Amino acid sequence: MAYKKPTKAVITDAGFASRFLPITKTIPKAMIPLGAKPIMQYTVEECVKGGIKDIIIVATKEGKPIYEDYFNNPVEKIYRQLESQGKLDRFEAVREVLELAHITVIEQDADLPYGNGSPIASAKPYLNDDEAFVVLYSDDVIFGEGDVKTLLEAYDKHPDAKAIITAQEMPEEVWNKYGMIALKDKQKKTLSHIVEKPAKPEDSPSNLTSYGRYLLTPEVFAHLTPGNTGLDDELWTVDAITKLAKSGDVIVTKSKGKWLTTGDPKNYYAAYEEFNKMEKE
Repeated sequence: MAYKKPTKAVITDAGFASRFLPITKTIPKAMIPLGAKPIMQYTVEECVKGGIKDIIIVATKEGKPIYEDYFNNPVEKIYRQLESQGKLDRFEAVREVLELAHITVIEQDADLPYGNGSPIASAKPYLNDDEAFVVLYSDDVIFGEGDVKTLLEAYDKHPDAKAIITAQEMPEEVWNKYGMIALKDKQKKTLSHIVEKPAKPEDSPSNLTSYGRYLLTPEVFAHLTPGNTGLDDELWTVDAITKLAKSGDVIVTKSKGKWLTTGDPKNYYAAYEEFNKMEKE
């Protein structure tokens, strides 16, 4: 079955973010800034630039009101203050946020197991049964051309795909930190499976790293259920994608941008350095 081209995106930020404590006991991880914007805003902007303006953010119970406030609160008091001071130009950044997209913020289903697949499963009631959708992990930032556009272009070429994932070539010294892609057919660029954090370089099937940018079809939900937990009894998205690859084609397409993770302080600082370089150019 061919599904309609995505018009909706799911962005996830529903974990505990323990590596960023204590700041993440008060704000969600993706509200940590790059410059004057939170990481989450760059992820939303990637969707909009790719042509998707209907976005579901999956958050924790504590994070939900923070995201709702950020993307939907018109802060009239600030507007009036700036207006009285003749500084309304400073409010333009707020107006841009409010007009970015149609954003629905939901809480992750508390009945689901821990794991990065659970936020996606939580969004199922908000998605269309006959339509594919895009998933973004908010702690993955793409500099340059965003992956959402790349995923949608790939789906135009492969409308019968079960899923499409983006990949980036990475140096050998970091293969043990990421999920490394094994291709079923190198010419067609179809996925066989993903090797999570290979212990030795020779255990990695390629130099292609998988990360949090996916185009999925509703068939993935058959595998994102409490009975399909994997390592550490968690519900893993890559496990579900690997199962899709057994029943049809999962296309692997290379990112046209530069992927950096902000999921821990060390990598966050590296991403901030890259951000500063781009700001100076």
